[in-house]
Amino acid sequence: MEYEFELKFKLPADEVDPAEWVERLGEAGCDDALIGIGQPGRIALRFDREADSAKQALVSALEDVKKAIPGATLIEAGPDLVGLTDVAEMLGMTRQNMRKLMLTHAESFPAPVHEGSTTVWHLEPVLLWLRSRGDYRIEQRQIDVAHIAMQINLTKEAHRIELPVQRELRGLVI
Repeated sequence: MEYEFELKFKLPADEVDPAEWVERLGEAGCDDALIGIGQPGRIALRFDREADSAKQALVSALEDVKKAIPGATLIEAGPDLVGLTDVAEMLGMTRQNMRKLMLTHAESFPAPVHEGSTTVWHLEPVLLWLRSRGDYRIEQRQIDVAHIAMQINLTKEAHRIELPVQRELRGLVI
């Protein structure tokens, strides 16, 4: 099965020509990715990877990138962190329709990760909520990719947790 996802990395401080990174990525097995190098010090890869599972697709892509660019630091795996516009575009609806759904069903709509001038959700809970309503056709592989991308992003940030603080806050924030 083919899985679509994106990986964004901070590049090592080496003064390497971006074309060399692209060449290395191709040699390492990332020939199934569109590569963006427009932002200095960053690289984004949009994959269409054939694999037996979403987990296998994303993990193998991470391994391939790390093989090609050992000092690269993962910024984000996606699709995971999304706004209403992102979800609406995925499902072929308007942002206004998505916002109306969120407001009309505020008690059951998934809680955002961040709320403010830009509100952001993890994609997986939103897709599961939409599918549970029965009104939207959402492919299982979309949910699987969103789930693994979220797990990768959460794992990436987990090293920042101070265990004494985690123990104290458990039950208050979860």
